[in-house]
Amino acid sequence: MPSPTPLPSTPPTPSTSAHVDPRLLRAFLVVAEELHFTRAAVRLYVAQQALSRDVRRLERELGVELFVRTTRQVTLTADGERLVPYARRVLGAQEELLAAFRAELARPLLVDLNSPGLLTGRRVLHRARELAPEQELMARYESGLAGAVGELMAGRLDVSFGRFGGLEAGVRAGLDHQLVRFEPMAVLLPEGHRLASLDAVPVDALAGEVVYAGAGNPRTSEWTDLARQLFDGRDIDVAAPAPMAVGEEEFERVMAKTGTPVLAVVDFPAMPGAVLRPLVEPVPLSAVSLVWRKGLVHPGFDALRRAAVEIGRADGWLRRPMNGWIPAIDVDMLKRRK
Repeated sequence: MPSPTPLPSTPPTPSTSAHVDPRLLRAFLVVAEELHFTRAAVRLYVAQQALSRDVRRLERELGVELFVRTTRQVTLTADGERLVPYARRVLGAQEELLAAFRAELARPLLVDLNSPGLLTGRRVLHRARELAPEQELMARYESGLAGAVGELMAGRLDVSFGRFGGLEAGVRAGLDHQLVRFEPMAVLLPEGHRLASLDAVPVDALAGEVVYAGAGNPRTSEWTDLARQLFDGRDIDVAAPAPMAVGEEEFERVMAKTGTPVLAVVDFPAMPGAVLRPLVEPVPLSAVSLVWRKGLVHPGFDALRRAAVEIGRADGWLRRPMNGWIPAIDVDMLKRRK
């Protein structure tokens, strides 16, 4: 009867690499279960020669002999026996990790559109659904980017739209963004307002007016900040904080009662009893970004980003008019993205 292949007098020299490829552990474990290289190779769908090479490589990585091989049988060495439970735990953990992320990638992507009436986010979401019909992209409405931030950081929301430069620096540190559109701003005026007959309203024509811009609403603080910077030095006041009107009907009622102009964007939905006029001289712009927590991975998210780029190019969303205006901090945010 042939004698077992003798063990070397000194164990193989361990590799200097601190990494053990899970594929090598899987090869070892199947051989350990079969105690037969041919059957193990069939289970792994590899050539027997390739399997033998993988086992020898693992032995070099660990600096030990794992099997005693003879022409008749294969048996585990003491080090091989010791490795079996470790290999099973490592491979089990790897399977749990992959299963967890497969489930993560299969879940719906939660997309905050701020408000049902705003066009930019809605168009991007609609196109993303066309690009990735197998993914579930679900709309949410958090009113403003500042209101969505807590949900983003907690993982209860995946992406939102809004003015990234209007967030506090500490908040921005945990987020990333992609500019989607320079959205021209407008003013919503009661039909009887002195400026309602104009096709476009010069910003300075609002001097002496009190304009509603969400002051006191913590969910839209980035918008109020934008208004204050635009109105600074122009004798235009931001309306004092007031309870937020929720819903189109309530918004219309409050506007009709107060007669207060409202700072808006050019795609703001039509309101009975009011007219929407673009602002000019300069053309104030809201730098709308897609915003997400750092590290987000999801195929639906990839489609959302592609949709934003596609629509932006087709509709010129990223072209800034010669007389366009955005706050200095927004300019700085854009320079950092280049």
